[in-house]
Amino acid sequence: MKELLLTYRYELLYSLAVLFILLLIQFLLRTAANKVGRRGEINITRTRLMFKYINILIILIAAFLLALAWGVGLTDLSLIFSSVFAVIGVALFAIWSILSNVTSGIILFFSFPYKIGDTIKIHDKDLDIEAEIEDIKAFHLHLRTREGELVTYPNNLILQKAVTLKHRVDGKDEGKDAL
Repeated sequence: MKELLLTYRYELLYSLAVLFILLLIQFLLRTAANKVGRRGEINITRTRLMFKYINILIILIAAFLLALAWGVGLTDLSLIFSSVFAVIGVALFAIWSILSNVTSGIILFFSFPYKIGDTIKIHDKDLDIEAEIEDIKAFHLHLRTREGELVTYPNNLILQKAVTLKHRVDGKDEGKDAL
């Protein structure tokens, strides 16, 4: 065991340093997302969704840096990542609307002026919708009409349409305890 530790001491030290730094970065990003969530009174569920995105980003960076640390060459690593991203790119092109909705969900997290419980009107030439925001998900909004119908409205469309606030909820939502 001692021989193994001496043989790979630099790789192990580099790996520990990378993991420590990435955990620190993850903590800082999660703290920042939590502060944005609290300041904007964003629902806890939406804040936790941002935590998932942060975790995925950290895992990808860790995989790249640890592969470098353990001797995978930069050309081999670039070949692997370019192949993976090519496949992902083709898949995402085929399902671009999903990517668009996820990206819109991230934008809504940081800049959507309406909260869960607010009543909004979406001005659409085909179908005007006036409803209460019941939930804001990664791909769509859940809207409840006065008639009790549940409408799922894609996140990318909510950014493209004019939206009017009809009634704001006075109470605070659950975005205070995001940790």
